[in-house]
Amino acid sequence: MPLGSDKPQSDWDPRSGAVLSDQIAAYDAMRRRCPVAYSDYLGWSLFRHDDVVRVLDDHDTFSSVVSNHVSVPSGMDPPRHTAYRQLIERHFEPERVAAFEPACRAIAADLVAGLEKGAEIDLVAQLARPFAVRVQCAYLGWPAALHAPLLEWVHRNHEATLARNTGAMAAVALEFDGYISDLLAARRAAGADAPDDITTDLLREQVDGRPLLHNEIVSILRNWTVGELGTIAACVGILGHYLAANPQIEQQLRGNPELLPAAINEILRIHAPLASNRRLTTRPVEIGGRRIATGERITLIWASANRDEGVFGDPDEFRLDRDPAHNLLYGRGIHACPGAQLAQLELRVVMEELLKSTRRINTAPGRQPTIAIYPASGFSALLLLLS
Repeated sequence: MPLGSDKPQSDWDPRSGAVLSDQIAAYDAMRRRCPVAYSDYLGWSLFRHDDVVRVLDDHDTFSSVVSNHVSVPSGMDPPRHTAYRQLIERHFEPERVAAFEPACRAIAADLVAGLEKGAEIDLVAQLARPFAVRVQCAYLGWPAALHAPLLEWVHRNHEATLARNTGAMAAVALEFDGYISDLLAARRAAGADAPDDITTDLLREQVDGRPLLHNEIVSILRNWTVGELGTIAACVGILGHYLAANPQIEQQLRGNPELLPAAINEILRIHAPLASNRRLTTRPVEIGGRRIATGERITLIWASANRDEGVFGDPDEFRLDRDPAHNLLYGRGIHACPGAQLAQLELRVVMEELLKSTRRINTAPGRQPTIAIYPASGFSALLLLLS
């Protein structure tokens, strides 16, 4: 591709039918044809592993402050980011995550027990989404009454983001603010009798010698909720689909459940649950022969970088001996997912329960999964037969 001009022409259309009908294949093609590509919708998209790693490792040149709205801590740069990140990491300490396993397993077992054998089930609607919302609420100490509203909220948030409808996005954000405001008001009113959970903890946290502001607490909880509900649900669907399509690997994992953690990471490398992430250039830069000006949007295509042949060879080859340092599933550097250990526990537990309660996971004859569209990944519907 030629060096970019001051006003680059579009190299591709991320919202075209061809792309949205099979995002993974489309991103593979772009990585080979035009690995640094411009579009009006996403700005500059990076498809190669090395380019994405370069951006992740250089937060001075590639800023995470991509929005006018407060986004704690993912939308912050050092030094401001550092104090908030340390605060958030305390809520994902290994002991706290490990203590959550019994509650997580009870939720997974309950949902799996409700899946009918020998009949078509939609794994996304009947397991992936309800599991994601129930474990999220359980970890944060939120009531079951929020399960249905949160699932509907995630759906509307996705639609508004895809359409880049700023009015709808603001309305969705305000709705979430209302949920959190009610939860925080109840805890403030309860005083010393407030539930001993993460949501209450955030009311007691301090940053730079002052309590967290209301909008900071809301932002933290919104980021966790969007990440947990959308991504965990996508992961469960992708894992279920992969095992149904690859019976040899399914049987290998049934006989060797200790392989599940590595297998889950490898399957989710092959088919990413999160399509992309954003940055903003702070100075002129050249990437892959393209000149990119200050203040340009950069879109990191995780779903392509984790399939780069230069790093992984055949991107579709399932291998358990890969170097985990190359896998960008949970990000990298200062913005690596703070809840990675919790997500790994949740995915291991739900897959253990699904495999334990079934003999075989099959695709439903004549039924094709409904592929999720950007900014989501995975499947929006997945019909399977369990035996």
